[in-house]
Amino acid sequence: MDFKLYLITDRTLTPDIAKSVESALKGGCRAIQLREKDMNTKKLLELAQRLRELTLKYGARLFINDRLDIAISIDADGIHLGQKSMPLKAVKKLSDKLLIGVSTHSLKEALGAENEGADFITLGPVYETLSKLAYGKPIGVRTFKYIRSKVKIPVLAIGGIKLHNLKEVMKAGADGVSVISGLLSSANIKTKTEEYMRLLYDKN
Repeated sequence: MDFKLYLITDRTLTPDIAKSVESALKGGCRAIQLREKDMNTKKLLELAQRLRELTLKYGARLFINDRLDIAISIDADGIHLGQKSMPLKAVKKLSDKLLIGVSTHSLKEALGAENEGADFITLGPVYETLSKLAYGKPIGVRTFKYIRSKVKIPVLAIGGIKLHNLKEVMKAGADGVSVISGLLSSANIKTKTEEYMRLLYDKN
């Protein structure tokens, strides 16, 4: 996998999501997931097209959450599936070009996604975070490390990943991290992205 920082959009955290995404891209982020579940199809397509322009400009990958139709129509790099999304095998039948990420929250879900052919998974929530309250209690670093050891495909840690705990999840075996508020709630998204990137690629 050619990225370690996976920014997931949430337009409720910022007045201009496209501008915020561009700031993250300027800071070095090279993978964006468009995840705006309550946006109507027309507006979602318009935003997807705008983010496709930006990701191409900065040499980054664009993933679309759930919406295979939109991912195909804008020539996105991939799609991200939840546990209640279209089955992964069905996606592969309709498009063999897209990279496929899957959200997982347990060993069973992680192994299931791997067995069905996912290219990578997100695993969590590792820490407590408002965006993941619906998925129950955080799994914690020890459980993350254990599940990571059982999975062969790349695993991105998700859920409450901030600068102060990023190294902890990377030492637990994460191939990278998924971030929402950690970047989008920042006063200076470009600078904060640079800080994440520095820690992610620091070998010490």
